[in-house]
Amino acid sequence: MALPSPGVTFTIRPYTAGDLAAVHAINQAEVPRVGSETAEALAHIAAESIVAPVAVDDATGAVVGFAMVLGPGADYGSDNYAWFRERYADFVYLDRVAIPAEHQRRGIGRALYEHVAAAAVVARPTATDWTLEVNLRPRNDQSLAFHTAMGFVEVGQHESRHGYLVAMLAKPLGSSARRW
Repeated sequence: MALPSPGVTFTIRPYTAGDLAAVHAINQAEVPRVGSETAEALAHIAAESIVAPVAVDDATGAVVGFAMVLGPGADYGSDNYAWFRERYADFVYLDRVAIPAEHQRRGIGRALYEHVAAAAVVARPTATDWTLEVNLRPRNDQSLAFHTAMGFVEVGQHESRHGYLVAMLAKPLGSSARRW
């Protein structure tokens, strides 16, 4: 899917192992908005993901964003993921989405979410809910506003073992909440 954006057009495609270095660099640059991971741990999360798109700049071929989505049976030690697994029978969990600062606010995030929304119902047709968390401490107001506008609602709060307080958010998978 090629989409116009100020200064960059991009294509959403599936993650490949060749993307790991770029995805890891983006991930680490976006900490604490996403959790810090070693390259090996990030490769494992990608391998466990049921949907893992990357956004690639059409002109340069550079990865300019990514997302990773897990189903309920993933081999993943996140206590935020475990929180949802304990409360939801069948769900998809958006573990992380990250876009380099210089590419933010250009429609890449919305395009990744749109891709995830469509791909998750195909990859996990029995799932009832799309789940994720957003930091309350340290607070991420931009992400909270983005997810609220997309129809996610808070279903709880959780203090992670890393000392973050997060809002646990969910919405019905395939719901027709406001298009972003």
